[in-house]
Amino acid sequence: MVWCCLLSAVLTACGGGSTPAPAGPFEPPPPAKQGKYFKHIVILIQENRTFDNLFATFPGADGTRSGKTHNGKILLRAGDLESQVSPNNGYNCCWVRDWNKGKMNHFDLVPIGRVPGTFVYQYVHPDQIAPYWDLAKQYVLSDHMFQTQGSGSFTAHQDLIRGDTAINETSNLIDFPTGGADQAWGCDADPGTRTSLITANNKYSSGVGPFPCLTYATLRDLLDPNDISWRYYAPAVGGSFGGNLWNAFDAIKAVRYGPEWTTNEANPETRVFTDISRDTLPSVAWVIPDYQNSDHPGDNSDTGPSWVAQVVNAIGQSPAWKTTAIVIVWDDWGGWYDHVPPPGPHRYGGLGFRVPAIVVSPYSKPSYVSHNNYEFGSIIKFVEENWQLPSLGTTDKTSASFIKDFFDFTQQPRTFVPIGSKYSRSFFLHQPPSNQPVDSE
Repeated sequence: MVWCCLLSAVLTACGGGSTPAPAGPFEPPPPAKQGKYFKHIVILIQENRTFDNLFATFPGADGTRSGKTHNGKILLRAGDLESQVSPNNGYNCCWVRDWNKGKMNHFDLVPIGRVPGTFVYQYVHPDQIAPYWDLAKQYVLSDHMFQTQGSGSFTAHQDLIRGDTAINETSNLIDFPTGGADQAWGCDADPGTRTSLITANNKYSSGVGPFPCLTYATLRDLLDPNDISWRYYAPAVGGSFGGNLWNAFDAIKAVRYGPEWTTNEANPETRVFTDISRDTLPSVAWVIPDYQNSDHPGDNSDTGPSWVAQVVNAIGQSPAWKTTAIVIVWDDWGGWYDHVPPPGPHRYGGLGFRVPAIVVSPYSKPSYVSHNNYEFGSIIKFVEENWQLPSLGTTDKTSASFIKDFFDFTQQPRTFVPIGSKYSRSFFLHQPPSNQPVDSE
């Protein structure tokens, strides 16, 4: 309770906040505004995979076929995308032990119920994620993209709209708020919900932070004053809907309780196809899948690669292709093994482990694997640099820019070649929503 009152400058008052505005009709966003390099930047966010888990054997990439355990080495084994188990991936319970001060050799000591700890030492059969490999072979694969914190999806999705979760000069949010998997994690959370905090010297305090309805600045606060349109495509929020946990803007008070909740927050997430088909993509778009299409371990589904392929295909076969950059990224490591220790000093729980990133555009360097270090702040910086916006002053300020690394603007714009996939666009347009919480960790 004390934290809620002390931090009222950056969060709502204690409790659940005011009543959300009712949902309105789905109208086109304002016209996209041409940036220095692109007219549209689309950020596709998948779930809970390390680089080694998806690309351990990708030619030319920094992958591995073996891993370190607490008492030696183990060969990584090929496994299925449809994992029956979701490994643990909170900071305090798991990441610190996995990391082991950069030795990367204690992943096998994190309990996974009745499943051996060595379960996480695996990579997905490449033929089961063929769309990802096809995209990586044609465009840019970043093999040193690090998540902002060694944490879970709540803060990772915040990082992807602002670069970090600093609520004051000494503390960042980390991990997931209190409450069960059937509860929302933002302004729609139960009044007693609390966040966890971490300091610069990595002192972790569980459940002592404020209610997760935030007033800190996000990219939205740079885009709106400059008439740069944006939309957040995600499963619906409220009741039994599945967007209760992954919608980053549900935790931003000004959006959740303002008119943008009915104009800029677009659900269901398949509405992205509507905007693509009528050539009304906003300048900046975040695309969040339904749980069953997310690659999240334990979802018993293999549709994630096809979901991404179909969104990319829709853009690639539209007029927007010529002026669009697509960033495909996975939000956190999901408990899977990765062999590369995060660089730099360990502060505020980060950097976290590597996640895959693929960048698709007419100007992406062909068949290029980048070994340079990037983090989620680099994605925020990409948006800022494209529209020549000031820095938010989060990790975007210190993150490396990938514009000169990933793109070649002297080359002729590339003709889009459709990406093959197991499931069609029609499949996703007619797929019933799972109404599952998009993530619970």
